[in-house]
Amino acid sequence: MLSIRPGSISDVPLLKSLIEEFAAYERLPATVVEEQLRQDGFGTRPKFQILIAEIDGAPAGYALFFDYYSSFQGSGIFLEDLFVRPQFRGNSVGRALLARVAGIAEKANGFGIMFNVLDWNSGAIEFYRRIGATFLDDLKTLCLKLKPLHDLATDV
Repeated sequence: MLSIRPGSISDVPLLKSLIEEFAAYERLPATVVEEQLRQDGFGTRPKFQILIAEIDGAPAGYALFFDYYSSFQGSGIFLEDLFVRPQFRGNSVGRALLARVAGIAEKANGFGIMFNVLDWNSGAIEFYRRIGATFLDDLKTLCLKLKPLHDLATDV
C-alpha cells in the first residue's frame, strides 16, 4: 500500500541515499552531506520540505520542495526533486507525491509549482505532459556557482 508522509530529521540518512540515487540516475554529482541536510531541512529556519513515499513500508521515492516567489505571479512552490526508485515506478508514486505537493501549494494559495526536467528524460517529460504541465521553452535555467560565484561575490 502506498503512503506519503512528511520527512523528519530521522530520515536524513535515507534522504541522503535517495538524493545520491537520483543524482546517479540524472548523471550528476551529489555532494550533499547529512549534516547539511539536517541543518537546511530541520534547523531553526528550514530551507526545504520533504515528502517520503513508501510502499508497504519500503521507501519508494521522495519530493523535495521549497517556497518560491514570482514577482509576476506571487507565491508558489519550487519542486527541486521528484524521484521514484526504479523498482517502484509504474505504481503512481510520482503522481501521488506531485499531487501532495500540489495540495500544499493550493492550501497556501500559491499560483503553482515550478520545476525543471532534463531534456533527455523522455519518461518524465511524457508524464509531465500527461498531467498538463506547461513547458516554458522560452526560459533557460542558469546557475552561477563555484569560482564564478566567488569571483562575482568578491567583485564589490
